[in-house]
Amino acid sequence: MKRKPVSTAKYRLTKSKIFFFVVCTLSAIAMIPLFLILWELIKKGYKQFNPSLFTEIAPTSMEAMLARISDSPVPGGILNGITGTLLILAIAIIIAIPVGIMAGTYLAENRKKRMANFVRSLSDLLQGIPSIVIGVVVYIWVVIPMSGYSALAGSIALTIMMLPMIIRSTEESIKMLPAPLKEAGLALGGSYTTVVLRVLLPSAFSGLFTGSLLAISRVMGETAPLLVTALGASTVNWDATSPTSAISLLIWEFYNDPNLANLVWSSSLLLLLFVLGINLFAKNIAKKWKIQ
Repeated sequence: MKRKPVSTAKYRLTKSKIFFFVVCTLSAIAMIPLFLILWELIKKGYKQFNPSLFTEIAPTSMEAMLARISDSPVPGGILNGITGTLLILAIAIIIAIPVGIMAGTYLAENRKKRMANFVRSLSDLLQGIPSIVIGVVVYIWVVIPMSGYSALAGSIALTIMMLPMIIRSTEESIKMLPAPLKEAGLALGGSYTTVVLRVLLPSAFSGLFTGSLLAISRVMGETAPLLVTALGASTVNWDATSPTSAISLLIWEFYNDPNLANLVWSSSLLLLLFVLGINLFAKNIAKKWKIQ
């Protein structure tokens, strides 16, 4: 007797199950490094994760060495790095978000113009430039003319790195809006500027906000550009024209000093929690303000 051919529906169902299993397996494999990193940071960083980490400046190598000899936790914290990170990011946000949103809006509203294509190409090219190259360029543009390292120079370097993501997210978010939305605003007598500012941008708020948060989380852990722009500082500094520390810079300094190695893990854990929190917050906002 001849074997009956397998039905098409059964074949497709089997193929779907196999594909689903493969996708789940590969996703689980991709998540393994993340869980390993989290476990390593928690295991080695929780001992130094205390109030002092947020309220005291980084200790000296001598203080850390004496603590290690007495088998006690390393004194001090990373307050100077936390305040420096907040200062540098605040300036970068103030510059990058308005510029990025305006550029993204221009690209979305002038898709076929040569200038728009040129700006879009430059934005894509900028996204692929190594961060250390951006740091060196900002060193030439800002640090040398100002005759010193500063938080402002570090902010400009991070601004350049944030712009491509903000521009692209803004452009795509505005493109997703229905065309009648803009036409209705113009038909009601609103000027083009009013329609863009009061109709299009608020309607695309989800994409704008999410893109900005993801851009911030991307640059928060950057070290290379800050090494040649902000340099670092051993005290809390709120002056944007003076050298300033950052969490990522402190991690680099701790790594190069065996006596301060324990603080590497707690600082890295804190930085990772910051980035993780921003990403989760961005996803939550995107869900609540999703464009229907």
